Amino acid sequence: MENLIAPLIAAPLLGAAVLLCGGRRLDKAGHWIGTALAVASFVLGAVLFAGLLGRGAEDRTLVQHLFSWIPVEGFQADVAFRLDQLSMTFVLLITGVGSLIHVYSIGYMEHDERRRRFFGYLNLFLAAMLILVLADNYLLLYLGWEGVGLASYLLIGFWQHKPSAATAAKKAFLVNRVGDMGLSIAIMLMFTTFGTFAFTPVLGSVGETGEGTLTAIALMLLLAACGKSAQVPLQSWLGDAMEGPTPVSALIHAATMVTAGVYLIVRSGAIFNAAPDAQLVVTVVGAVTLIFGAIVGCAKDDIKKALAGSTMSQIGYMVLAAGLGPIGYAVAIMHLVTHGFFKAGLFLGAGSVMHGMNDEVDMRRYGGLRKYMPVTFVTFGLGYLAIIGFPGLSGFFSKDLIIESAFAKGGVQGWILGTVTLVGAGITAFYMTRVMLMTFFGEERWRNLPAASPDAPDVEPAADHGGVPHPHESPKVMTVPMIVLAFGSVFAGAFFGIGERFVHWLEPVTAYEHGHPPVSALTVTAATVTVMVIGVGLAWLQYGRRPVPVVAPRGSLLTRAARRDLLQDDFNHVVLVRGGEHLTRSLVYVDHTLVDGVVNGTAAGVGGLSSRMRRLQNGFARSYAVSMFGGTALLVAATLLMRAV
Repeated sequence: MENLIAPLIAAPLLGAAVLLCGGRRLDKAGHWIGTALAVASFVLGAVLFAGLLGRGAEDRTLVQHLFSWIPVEGFQADVAFRLDQLSMTFVLLITGVGSLIHVYSIGYMEHDERRRRFFGYLNLFLAAMLILVLADNYLLLYLGWEGVGLASYLLIGFWQHKPSAATAAKKAFLVNRVGDMGLSIAIMLMFTTFGTFAFTPVLGSVGETGEGTLTAIALMLLLAACGKSAQVPLQSWLGDAMEGPTPVSALIHAATMVTAGVYLIVRSGAIFNAAPDAQLVVTVVGAVTLIFGAIVGCAKDDIKKALAGSTMSQIGYMVLAAGLGPIGYAVAIMHLVTHGFFKAGLFLGAGSVMHGMNDEVDMRRYGGLRKYMPVTFVTFGLGYLAIIGFPGLSGFFSKDLIIESAFAKGGVQGWILGTVTLVGAGITAFYMTRVMLMTFFGEERWRNLPAASPDAPDVEPAADHGGVPHPHESPKVMTVPMIVLAFGSVFAGAFFGIGERFVHWLEPVTAYEHGHPPVSALTVTAATVTVMVIGVGLAWLQYGRRPVPVVAPRGSLLTRAARRDLLQDDFNHVVLVRGGEHLTRSLVYVDHTLVDGVVNGTAAGVGGLSSRMRRLQNGFARSYAVSMFGGTALLVAATLLMRAV
């Protein structure tokens, strides 16, 4: 059965090669080829999943060795793939949700003349992510890691004729390079410490290694995870990535790129378990990002950027859970899977709204769309209820487990982390209710958009967006994937959570330990639902009972900062860009004055000395005779003097 692992990856990789190299002759069929190969990969994944279910819990690890990649003396790297419960979960998520996004893209990108190339990039994204999660060693994982970075660059900047899209792609690429340096350093440390990159010997030898070395490796792995999963301090690229087509946003946020960091931490769990200081840093990063992303999401009027802030926050939940160790690894992955359903549905729903609103993204130009787009309203609404943790839906089960696990950490740390997760749940309910109310309820603000004027410079005339929009439901090729994802948003959590079915599935890989919070699970659940209701109520008071102005009011200092992503780009510009400029100028000054001064001074001294010595070599025999006579006289005088003494 392990022989099916390579074809699972080869299918989308073949699609990428054919679509990107086949030329314009494939323009009419390219989207069908890309979608068919993505679905084929999902079918192979389903077959492998069925095969794993037929095995015992401890016999569900399959390894397929293809060839020795880099065989040299003292260094061995293989192209080998590892399929176990953890990688199988990601395979089904990547190929399942990825295939639905491919189908949706057939309708969304229908009129784009470069659609074939777009589907080639989508296939490349799936193939790279599959290599990442199926690799049996860290070096091969790094290959998939870089492939994901390349594919994200190509897709975020797909509409490269827009300067904002080209800039966003470069920003995502450069920020992720910082994180990638962390992964490369971690791999080097692994090789010098363990002599190998393979998961089994590395993770199995952790107990024989010093805590300091393991802490260094773990912190470098965390830096890599922060880059790919948009966690503080490498989160600045995620909001700008919305410049890509909406299916790209869904793919990045739900099934591929941002989940890679969580996978890396969980897969390397043995290293983090043996490095408690690094594990604490993981929980801090997750907690900070959880609140950071939620606050940003509260202030964004761009529907996609509001959802981007939401992704940052939800991944923060997962990273926080992964930092809790064995009580949180499986819980983090469970929330990752349920998040894959409702976040993909939310982004595809946002794309459907844009499709019916002349590509408008400003929610202040929406309102009352529920009666014009009923399928989008229902599917988006179910995703909304899932993400805020409405009882019975998928987010309720997975997020509730994270909150319980945070409290179960124990001591002051447990109370702090538990409180942060509860506050995050309340803010999530607030900003997602804001999105729902501004988009589907209230006055139909798109009917009477004001013309631009000096008094309202932030308001563009309706004509700039193709005239007054005529909201309408999207075609079935777009709504059917949204409906499928809505079913996952509703039922996945209960299917996974009841009887702890999902965490027990992952237990052989993650060594799951059931957490015991200081208060009863029922109390935690009641508190979670209470803060969720408070968040919904506050949003209703703010946006449901009051008219929403087309022009955003100035707002408080925090609101203005949140609109600017809590000044993260300003901070980066001042500290990194300007700091880098000053550092560069200082180095240039040192180079010109000190380094060049020493080099040039030495050269000038040698040159001056040689020019003076050159005068002694004038070519006249009489001068040489006088010099020889003088030297001889000095030698004789010196000899006589020494004898006299």
